[in-house]
Amino acid sequence: MAMLEVTELGISFGGLRAVDEFSMKIEKGGLVGLIGPNGAGKTTVFNMLTGVYRPTDGGIRLDGQNLVGKKPHEICKMGVARTFQNIRLFQNLSVLDNVKTGLHNEITYSLAESLLHVGSYRKKERAMDARAMEILKVFDLDGVADYRAANLPYGKQRKLEIARALATDPKLLLLDEPAAGMNPNETAELMDTIRLVRDKFDATILLIEHDMKLVSGICEYLYVLNFGRLLAEGTPAEVLSDHEVVTAYLGE
Repeated sequence: MAMLEVTELGISFGGLRAVDEFSMKIEKGGLVGLIGPNGAGKTTVFNMLTGVYRPTDGGIRLDGQNLVGKKPHEICKMGVARTFQNIRLFQNLSVLDNVKTGLHNEITYSLAESLLHVGSYRKKERAMDARAMEILKVFDLDGVADYRAANLPYGKQRKLEIARALATDPKLLLLDEPAAGMNPNETAELMDTIRLVRDKFDATILLIEHDMKLVSGICEYLYVLNFGRLLAEGTPAEVLSDHEVVTAYLGE
């Protein structure tokens, strides 16, 4: 059974068919890319996978469980986490507290405990601090745990967003243009980070990206969307040499 199975997925906004009959399979531990020109429907697919949009038709299954009709927080608890094209950190919180917000799937306490700081509150807070620091250390961010997120350089903010997503302990991690706005050195470092995430956290990863050097460097398989429909799929070498894919990108 595939970790993620998407079957003839489609969504319409009024008279606009944004995604149409899109199917995809990702095996456990896969590192897969979803590429295509701007406006092809890639982020719309992510929004359907995470419950932001409900598909007009088609199916989505994670480890055999249906995701269609679930709310975003329910899908998160089922094991799907994501980052965004535009960084969405809690800018005024510390680096540590940003990661701790992602630990709600692992550690919870009652309203009374949180308001009055009684019961197991302090013990659980210490456990959350320790777990968050473990995750930050993987990303070499433990040394800036007390910094405000807004004060981090851009590349480290990207890393922090991935670290926060991983704090939810996802089965499937969705990365929406993680290299957007990065310089070549930051992109190269990000490639190493994504490989590390897949291996250390046993994560299955689906990413949207326009940087073809990153895509060809780390992805094992690619799906190409164009005007909301599947244009091509295959290994990076196969897809990036496909005439129709080249034409869709260059407009020739």
